[in-house]
Order: sequence, then structure tokens, then C-alpha cells
Amino acid sequence: MFSMNRTSLLSSLPNLFTSTAHLSQIRHATKRAGGSARNNRDSAGRRLGVKIYGDQKVRTGNIIVRQRGTVWHPGPNTGLGKDHTIFATEPGFVKFFKDPKQPKRQFVGVVFEKTMSLPRPVGERTLRRLGMSHVQPGEKQKREWQDV
Repeated sequence: MFSMNRTSLLSSLPNLFTSTAHLSQIRHATKRAGGSARNNRDSAGRRLGVKIYGDQKVRTGNIIVRQRGTVWHPGPNTGLGKDHTIFATEPGFVKFFKDPKQPKRQFVGVVFEKTMSLPRPVGERTLRRLGMSHVQPGEKQKREWQDV
């Protein structure tokens, strides 16, 4: 079956290992390219946007919108910070609306009850919370008024 004898077989083996056609060495890169290390920096995001959405409850001082420039304008019971942050000046519920007098502007306001809407009808009085609550006079208070 095999026509080659042992000596001819052994004599052909060294030719296999010394032949450059069969054996070649390949070198792969072990590090990244040198120029890419300078381009890997970026600043962190500024966390802008709407923080409290429509009909959600807010307390005094809560930030409603963080923005660059006035994309949203302050409405009733809200204030505008020096970095254009809109915040609540009164506790209540957030409402987003467009004013018919200025249809291109978007406003953010705070109302005292969830069922109220903005903008208020033309000519209707402005609702304000003055930080006071209505108290019924008690017996002690009545006596103090009578003494005066």
C-alpha cells in the first residue's frame, strides 16, 4: 500500500519544517493606536428638562423645569432663576399652558387645586395664597375683642 520505505519518509520530514511556504509568523497589535487617547474626553450631561410634569403636586421652591434660555416661561405662582430655572413660589399643582395673548410662548404655572385650569379667563380676579388660613374666632378671641 505504501510504496515509500522508512528512510525515504524520514528524509522528507526535515524539508517540511524548513520550508517557508508552510510556516509563517504573524504579529498582531497589542496596544491601541496612539492618537485615540486624546479624543476620549467628554463633559457630563447637564440634566436639563422638565422635572415635574402637569398635574403633579409641588411644594414651595421645587424646581419644575431646568433649561438653557427660556423655552418655558414662568406663569402664575412660579419664578425664574438666573439660569432660567422655573421653580414654584407656592404649593399646589403644576399646569402647562399657552396664553392666547402670546400664542408662541409656552408657560408653566402652579394652581392651588387640581381641578383649576390655566390661563385664567380675561377679567377674572387673580388667585393668591397669602400664607394665611381662615380661622373662626373662638371664645377666647371674642372676649379679647370685647375688652378692647
